[in-house]
Amino acid sequence: MKIYAYARVSARDQNLTRQIESFLEFGIERKFIYSDKKSGKDFERKGYDRMLKKLRAGDLVVIKSIDRLGRNYNMIIEERSRITKKIRADILVLDMPLLDTRAKADTLIGKFISDIVLQVLSFVAENERENIRARQAEGIALAKARGVRFGRPPTIYTPQFADIARAFSEKEISLKGALSSSGLKISNFYYHMHRCLSSAAFSEKKQSL
Repeated sequence: MKIYAYARVSARDQNLTRQIESFLEFGIERKFIYSDKKSGKDFERKGYDRMLKKLRAGDLVVIKSIDRLGRNYNMIIEERSRITKKIRADILVLDMPLLDTRAKADTLIGKFISDIVLQVLSFVAENERENIRARQAEGIALAKARGVRFGRPPTIYTPQFADIARAFSEKEISLKGALSSSGLKISNFYYHMHRCLSSAAFSEKKQSL
């Protein structure tokens, strides 16, 4: 029997260290620890897939919490079934020792309780994620209602740059003169010139490039 561990975080700025340290303390060799670190929009799990290819009947998979198996209720249930029924390996959840499938043969009641707890915790995990997304959406909506703008603010060009852009477009000055006057490189100049002339280019608001 081999013992594997799987760690996952859902955002690039989150840290895998806490999960990995838990596995090392449990006695799992680092070479048997697999991990993924992806954004919420990308649920490709190369580390998880590599671990599944190594997994054999009788092996043990250790995870920190039940939601590491999947991002929603159905996926958690599906992955647990794949590991325990199709591959016939076992799963241990460190944060919830009751979810240790190695104990499934002890009693029918013990297996029943474990299955019920798994389904309840999986539902709670998905429901909490939905609540977080709902609170984020509500916060963004309230912020927008107060006039808060999200994303990169639009560039507002100075009247001086607008004059340079207009003069160059009308061939009143050369490219060399426009670059010298604006202090921009050629690629940046063309980019900002087109934006300046096609937007509210001659705003009285002053903001440097």
